[in-house]
Amino acid sequence: MPKLTINGTEVEVEKGTSVLQACEQLGLEIPRFCFHDRLSVPANCRMCLVEMVGAPKPIASCAMSAADGMQITTNSDRIVNARKGVMEMLLVNHPLDCPICDQGGECDLQDQAVGYGYDRGRYNEQKRAVTDKYLGPLVKTVMTRCIHCTRCVRFSDEIAGVPEMGEIGRGEHTEIGNYIENAIHSELSGNLVDVCPVGALTSKPYAFHARPWELRKTQSIDVLDAVGANIRVDARGGEVMRILPRLHEGVNEEWLGDRSRYALDGLTRNRLDRPYVRQNGKLVAADWNSALAAAHNALVQAGVKAAAVAGDQADSETLFLVKEFLASIGSTAVECRQDGALFDVSQPTGWLFNPTIAGIEKADVVLIVASNPRWEATLLNARIRKAWMNGHVEIAVIGPKLDLTYPYEYLGEGPEALDTLMRARSGFAKKLKSAQRPMILVGMGAFCRADGLALHGKLSDFSYQSNVIRDDWNGFGVIHTAANRVGALALGYGQHFADDGIAGLLAQTRNGGIKTLYLVEADEINPDQIGKDCFVIYQGHHGGKMAARADVILPGSAYTEKTAFYVNLEGRVQSTRQAVFPPGEAREDWKIVRALSGIGNQPLPYDQLVQIRRKLAEINPFFARIDAPYAAPAAKFGGEGSVSSDSFVSPITNYYQSCAITRSSPTMAQCVEEILTTTPTKRTGTNG
Repeated sequence: MPKLTINGTEVEVEKGTSVLQACEQLGLEIPRFCFHDRLSVPANCRMCLVEMVGAPKPIASCAMSAADGMQITTNSDRIVNARKGVMEMLLVNHPLDCPICDQGGECDLQDQAVGYGYDRGRYNEQKRAVTDKYLGPLVKTVMTRCIHCTRCVRFSDEIAGVPEMGEIGRGEHTEIGNYIENAIHSELSGNLVDVCPVGALTSKPYAFHARPWELRKTQSIDVLDAVGANIRVDARGGEVMRILPRLHEGVNEEWLGDRSRYALDGLTRNRLDRPYVRQNGKLVAADWNSALAAAHNALVQAGVKAAAVAGDQADSETLFLVKEFLASIGSTAVECRQDGALFDVSQPTGWLFNPTIAGIEKADVVLIVASNPRWEATLLNARIRKAWMNGHVEIAVIGPKLDLTYPYEYLGEGPEALDTLMRARSGFAKKLKSAQRPMILVGMGAFCRADGLALHGKLSDFSYQSNVIRDDWNGFGVIHTAANRVGALALGYGQHFADDGIAGLLAQTRNGGIKTLYLVEADEINPDQIGKDCFVIYQGHHGGKMAARADVILPGSAYTEKTAFYVNLEGRVQSTRQAVFPPGEAREDWKIVRALSGIGNQPLPYDQLVQIRRKLAEINPFFARIDAPYAAPAAKFGGEGSVSSDSFVSPITNYYQSCAITRSSPTMAQCVEEILTTTPTKRTGTNG
């Protein structure tokens, strides 16, 4: 490893480390605009200049690899003056509109101008003006502020895989734009705002709503998909103002999907803020005691004929208490697969994302089955693209033919392609079997069908046959679409209806086998499939079709309004944190269930959240380790039976409106109108 001297201090770094990164290892701050750790190096802003012994002029530290014997100086008079000159040139055409710029307080240019710039400018000519570009309903542009760092261009091309941004013109006429003026067709477009070091690209829904120093910042977890991206919730008063990504190398790195970032305006619309009880066929506002008493009486009277369904965003503590309460009245009927998925719930290795999200970068061969990861797990899809960009992974797809932002070999659209692959001895089958770290990533499209259990068994056989699952490696991964489905499965949800899932549960509501149904944030069930005589209790945060069907409504909390455990698709337990209080009379969900059990003479023995979490860690190894993927022991999984030849279909047909929160969001509705209805020409697989 090379050793170099920086400001008189010797440091040893890994081969390939840039001088800028070597300086950072010593805690030295090097200003930069174009350089970004996760993007290619253009070296075009020249703000990161340092002095090197033997070099005739200052060098761009971001583009110079550290070498043995280098002597670097970062704070000489020559470098200080050079940086002042670079900053003066950058500000030649930059408008002095900091007081009205949304980047004010978070602007790299503003901060570095104070720290490294000159206190005056010598340019007295007329400043250049650039026409603003239209990038869609999410990203606002003021292109006169652009300093041509090209971060947005490189992000679009390298990370998002949607090369719609580029640099046009030369010299004084250079502009950054999207060539054809329309909305950017990427689920990661909001990250353009994060990578922009000036106020050229800002958040359109957030524009002029708040200043960063006014906001209360809370570290939390995103629950709008199963990836579990780490986020920061910025709130003012009782309102969430914006949601930003938080660094987590093992999950989302520093990126965030547009749905998770911009659906926050749905948190304040169509909310349930007080209990309701149905009287004479109409829902009537009630107090908590009346609503809890009605719900408790219905559950206790049903006894063994009571059942509960966990919604996609229901937290682990609440689901644990619901199961405990139902067990106290004699029922074990709890289900979490409200999308109708059928798979073997008895073996965790069969429903976990075993290779882990970060493990995708270690794969050399990836087979995607019955999934559109770009919509089902956007950040996971970005990891697959990253592995492809690194040049060491081959990808094939069985299922819908889509633009996944990377090239792939298309093998077919249904189970017959899987049969062909299992019989083959050459081509992709040979690559999969001979690979060191092969992966099979399976979406809910393989299980949301009547033959899901049989398909699960076939995938198990194929995984062992192809060495995807072996003693030293488990490359079988299930791409869930629900934030805490893995947590619910770990708590035993789905075992009572292991063979027929939600369809069997709903059938029992129609034939009298289930008389009381407790829905915990379960918004995706068709209310017409629930028996007319079945008593329905709905606990959730948004009014919708299920709330309209309910006989009792217990208003709960959204994920920004409670501290709760969620388990992502790889079995990683993470916690949201309360950023704002629930509206009106709504309460945290676990407290509602605890109060519900207290109506009788035997309340559940948990008065604090920490008591529930301690019990969770005792009864299930999933919850014993926080922020670590669960390593499930290898085992056979799946069921027997025939498999239909029907083509695989992704269960996500609308990326921007997939839950009660997003369906209540005006911003997401605008995205549907402007982006989904104007899809550009699609890139297909290498065989298509």
